[in-house]
Amino acid sequence: MPVQDFTAPPPPGPGFRAPAPEVMLARLLAFGGALAISALGAWQMWSAFGTQIQPMQYVLLALFTVTFAWIGFSFSSMVAGLLARQPETPRDDGQARLVVVMPIYHEDPADSMAILAALADEIAAEGMADRTEIFVLSDSRDPDLLAAEALTLSRLRARSPVPVWYRRRLDHTGRKAGNIAEFIRRWGGRYDHMLVLDADSVVSGNVVRQLSARLWADPALALIQTVPMLVQGQTIFARVVQFAGRIYGPAIARGVAAWSGDNGNFWGHNALIRITAFAECCGLPELTGRPPWGGTVMSHDFVEAALLRRAGWKVRLDWDLRGSYEGCPPTLLDMAIRERRWAQGNLQHLRVIGARGFTAISRVHFAIGILGFLMSPIWMALILVGLILTANVILSSPVYFPATYQLFPDWPTFDARRMVWLLAASAALLLLPKAISIWRAWRRPLARDAGGRTRVTASALFEVVMSALIAPVQMLIQTRQIAEILLGRSSGWESQVRKGVMPPWGVVLRRHAIHVAAGVLVTAVLAYLSPGQLVWLSPILAGLILAPLTSRWSASAVLGRWARAAGLLLTPEERDPPRILSAATTHARHLRHSGNATLTLGRDAAARDSYVALIPPQPERPVAERLPAVSAAAKIAVARDQAQALSFLDGPERAALLGDAALLDAWARLPQ
Repeated sequence: MPVQDFTAPPPPGPGFRAPAPEVMLARLLAFGGALAISALGAWQMWSAFGTQIQPMQYVLLALFTVTFAWIGFSFSSMVAGLLARQPETPRDDGQARLVVVMPIYHEDPADSMAILAALADEIAAEGMADRTEIFVLSDSRDPDLLAAEALTLSRLRARSPVPVWYRRRLDHTGRKAGNIAEFIRRWGGRYDHMLVLDADSVVSGNVVRQLSARLWADPALALIQTVPMLVQGQTIFARVVQFAGRIYGPAIARGVAAWSGDNGNFWGHNALIRITAFAECCGLPELTGRPPWGGTVMSHDFVEAALLRRAGWKVRLDWDLRGSYEGCPPTLLDMAIRERRWAQGNLQHLRVIGARGFTAISRVHFAIGILGFLMSPIWMALILVGLILTANVILSSPVYFPATYQLFPDWPTFDARRMVWLLAASAALLLLPKAISIWRAWRRPLARDAGGRTRVTASALFEVVMSALIAPVQMLIQTRQIAEILLGRSSGWESQVRKGVMPPWGVVLRRHAIHVAAGVLVTAVLAYLSPGQLVWLSPILAGLILAPLTSRWSASAVLGRWARAAGLLLTPEERDPPRILSAATTHARHLRHSGNATLTLGRDAAARDSYVALIPPQPERPVAERLPAVSAAAKIAVARDQAQALSFLDGPERAALLGDAALLDAWARLPQ
């Protein structure tokens, strides 16, 4: 898996073929439609300003055009989905050797490995157990998790009809991408296809079979990305996001698939990959400079898809497969933490978007990801410029005779009616895709499976209100994140929150104080200077002022259960849970380890032997790097029993204990 050079020619691949006619037509609809919509919006805004245009109005025009183009592209891309070709699964499943790869980093081991246990059962039921294996790739460092991971893995092995392997890295270079790359370099040659999962994602066995058959049938196809449906949300926030993804997501994904064609994108998980192509093309370099702009490529998935495509390999989004699932951040604050890392990774793409050999559509994927976060500061700037222009009109007196001896006055002109129509058009472009999705749901079993037409409509209205309240808060959060990145602050590498708790009032008041202050200040100023403007800005101001309430109560699992009982925000996966998710819940109860897993190693010789067989061998290191092990050995030597020895050890010393078989044996010989 050679490290790629973004300035060098790409490695040889199967070569490029001209896009299919329907793909070219979809691109014309998506990009041509967005261009036409943005040009029309800019022309109408220009006309609304009249003849005497101020410099600040030029700024407003530029910001409005970008924003209008963004929402216009979302609409035209969805319309292009009408041209998406229905992928087909060949009858011949092929003979590819499969590996299911799950990188984990400080995850609940029982929940993650229960997913793999359920998937192993379904793979066996599909008749693929003899050519499929599972790898758990741990990057965990927390000593409190290391023993639990290994012991849970041992239980998974005993239950799985598919071989399961476990590898824990000592060198954490490259984060998730480095974890997978190290796996490919050591074991990749054993397999043909690799299914990549996140710790909270899974695909059904039937989908695995179809993916493998499709990849086997087309030797030029390197990666098939599925469309994961969000599931198992408990809080109101998670259920709103889950409902929106289930109702609106398929149509959006179909549009992306239509204009992407064989130049699709990779979202990092729930995708099947041809290992030879990935190994030839996707070795990622460390970017020069310090984070956040340099160092490890964070949003590596976009880059890997572009690297595959520049070598001529096909990358495809198969929107029709419905057995793909993932979890959702439970709260607004947890979503903000995840988006901070995404924002850094997407802005980092500015370093690679111009790489040699990348296709135009690959660059479009990069640009969409970058603009997805830059739109927040652009939107905020649009609002601020509008407020400045309003204040300028209110606080200044017009000059009717700017020139000496001017016979006729220059009357200030502004077409308010045209501006109202522009606002209505913007709202229509935002809401029309949702309305179309609801209409499509009405005509399909989706509405019945989600509680009926009335409940689907009520849920959609609730989602619109919640989104309107959350959007201005996310705007300020993402704007701050962009500012931090521009100031050189890296997000670091934190584990993801899968199961949130309702944040206390102190936390939400502290985190949202700036949002409330901004909302109150703007409301007070407008109430004094121009009360009429409050009507137009009320959704934004309400979202900011109510941010602590929205953030706290949307994180309530109790309200989430109430909404489910009332039939609101339901999805088909809730009314009829997929078999693989129900099986995972059952497996989790049997895999979960009760009590202190580290103490179990000291008391159970069989568990300790199983654990020792899984830990990586310790390399030769300088004395300075072995100090935690040396001090741990000294403390164990003076302890009266195992529990006291553990109480003596700090974090690095416990990690040294759990990584050294000899040290673990010495500790186990102490009285229990």
